[in-house]
Amino acid sequence: MSYFGVEREVRAVDDISMTIRKNEVYGIAGESSSGKTSFIKVLAAAIRPPMRVVAGSVKYDFKNGPFDVASATPEQVAAVRWKHLSYIMQGSMSTLNPVRRIGKTFEDFAKRPLGLSGPAYRARVLGHLDRLKLPADVLRAYPHELSGGMRQRVTIGLATVCHPEFVIADEPTTALDVVVQKEVLSLIRDIQREMGSSVVFVTHDMSVHANIADRVGIIYAGRLVEEGPTREMFFAPKHPYTAHLVASLPRIGDTTQRPALEGRPPSLAEPPQGCRFHPRCPLAVDKCRTEVPPLETVGPDHRTACWRWQDVEPLVKPQALQGAMA
Repeated sequence: MSYFGVEREVRAVDDISMTIRKNEVYGIAGESSSGKTSFIKVLAAAIRPPMRVVAGSVKYDFKNGPFDVASATPEQVAAVRWKHLSYIMQGSMSTLNPVRRIGKTFEDFAKRPLGLSGPAYRARVLGHLDRLKLPADVLRAYPHELSGGMRQRVTIGLATVCHPEFVIADEPTTALDVVVQKEVLSLIRDIQREMGSSVVFVTHDMSVHANIADRVGIIYAGRLVEEGPTREMFFAPKHPYTAHLVASLPRIGDTTQRPALEGRPPSLAEPPQGCRFHPRCPLAVDKCRTEVPPLETVGPDHRTACWRWQDVEPLVKPQALQGAMA
């Protein structure tokens, strides 16, 4: 990448390795500018210049065989998009064409992948809208004529009408009030279970992950720092950054001020040596400043990248999150 004639490489995603299982919801969390959106764009084969994939692979085990989107041609990606690999984009108003009716947008997204036309196509779309609790006349509406919750349901419908095997959801509950947010989360979970799909759900809101994710991966400064079952990530985090994210959640009846995490995320153009979290970490020692901690297994299905994971004490009381984990 060139800035004012100076060439430099910024790694928004660096050395992330994970496995997402069939029929699970995998949550990805991290603060703004941590690399979440760049990472899922790699998963969705949606990287565009000046961004590029310099190394690595993104392998899917679809019903029609294994597929690596990192090395696939645009034509090969187009053949699996929406039918096998789908994407619920962030911001319904930026996803939906404001001068195109919803019905025409469904045709753009779904008609070719479904391979249907006429009454068969209309029956498929109307049946899916009913599943999403949307009336049939929504197809005649323009995006601005719908509420925020309805627009978000439409974007979910566009991404799932072809019954894809893998769905990526990028902050689908952003800017929704808590009542609509809960409805959207329940809808995504119900659709996922019905289709048996895998879902990658991206949000910085840990309380949302508590309600929908089976496992959660925490990304900080472009790297995966912890991954584990959702309940363990809340009640027994093994990385100081995860512990801070959990401790920042509001608790019913608790009016005390939450301690802020000092400092700010590092520049990915010049990341710090060693553990990238060490400038802000209360447990940092000299080793943290010079050596990169490996992502090691610290429990059943639980990995963390921290030299001092055994010293990380949970900063939340279990009873404080019982409601969120219900």
